Amino acid sequence: MQLPSRFLDPTTAPHIVSLVAIAGLSALTMNIFLPSLPAMASDLGVDYDRVQILVSGYIAMTALVQLVIGPLSDRYGRRPVMIGALLILIAASLVCIVATSIEVLTFARMVQTSVVAGLVLSRAIIRDMVPMDEAASMIGYVTMGMTLIPMVGPTLGGLLSDAFGWRSNFTAILVAAIVVLVLVHRDLGETNRQRSGSFSEQFRAWPRLLASPRFWGYTMAGTFTSGAFFAFLGGAPFVGGTLMGLTPSMLGLQFMFIAAGYIAGNYLSGRFARRAGIDMMMLVGGVVALIGAAVPILFIAQGFVSSLALFAPQIVVGFGNGLSLPSTNAGIVSVRPELAGSASGLGGAITMGGGAFVSWLASRILTVETGPMPLLLVMLACCVLALVAVIFLRFTPGEER
Repeated sequence: MQLPSRFLDPTTAPHIVSLVAIAGLSALTMNIFLPSLPAMASDLGVDYDRVQILVSGYIAMTALVQLVIGPLSDRYGRRPVMIGALLILIAASLVCIVATSIEVLTFARMVQTSVVAGLVLSRAIIRDMVPMDEAASMIGYVTMGMTLIPMVGPTLGGLLSDAFGWRSNFTAILVAAIVVLVLVHRDLGETNRQRSGSFSEQFRAWPRLLASPRFWGYTMAGTFTSGAFFAFLGGAPFVGGTLMGLTPSMLGLQFMFIAAGYIAGNYLSGRFARRAGIDMMMLVGGVVALIGAAVPILFIAQGFVSSLALFAPQIVVGFGNGLSLPSTNAGIVSVRPELAGSASGLGGAITMGGGAFVSWLASRILTVETGPMPLLLVMLACCVLALVAVIFLRFTPGEER
């Protein structure tokens, strides 16, 4: 069944613009301040690894939050959970703006993870609205539109940091959250027509998901595919800012490579996922991402060590991820359609947990002496493991409906 949608009508399913906005805000909150990390460490008088927790710790906390967001939305509905998450984000952003210690900033930053509801619920809402293969296509279009927002996030964050200081990044998040809250209130109609009987019932349903080989296949494919991106988020600020001496604004521009590739991959996913099928999209995307991860390693092995040699090939990694991730997400929420919210939350939690680990790993193994090679090897390993998961799925009987 396909639910009707009319823009700015809260009695119908949300328009794609609203889905892009709630998912995009989640991505923007994660990455806008990345170029400002060295300046934040200096201003707060702490080492770089202390402020890096604002990235890896944030990713880890989103994993925990997703465990609750999905079941909450299956029990109480997508709309009230999304509105509540945005109100929490607004309050946490205010605290980030006025924080004068790394401890207070870290606490408020962890509370900001409520915005991950935008990622979880955009996928669940789409699965409420349309069948699986069409969901992969629609998720691709939503992710493509969403990527326009975080694509300019690090660039905007770097420019704001240079002009007004790092706190202006959190002011930008605050303003964006208020705008999205107004949009959600006016447009996001309830799509959950099969609410669970109780909140605890959703947690009791987890064994049904965890017992599904295909749920694990899709989740592992998503975890390692996005793991390459999370490793990049964890290590790129150190490589660009410390090893290569880029200013925050110049470092922010480098993030546009991987984002541009991602949006192009999402566009093609939206065009072809319904015809090609989600397994084929994941396979092609995985091969492309692997090639992209290998190219900078070859450059550096040949002595071409520069910001262009490191960052430009990320457009290929992003392209492969853009082809793959809409299909992995559609697969996760389609194994048990009646548990779409819980599946999105549980799958997202596992994905984010893995992302937090590789983000932390990439930042910890990088030193001035090692150069950027450890980061690139972690990204390459993630791409290889993602392909292994996709191949596993091709030999596992289907159960989606």
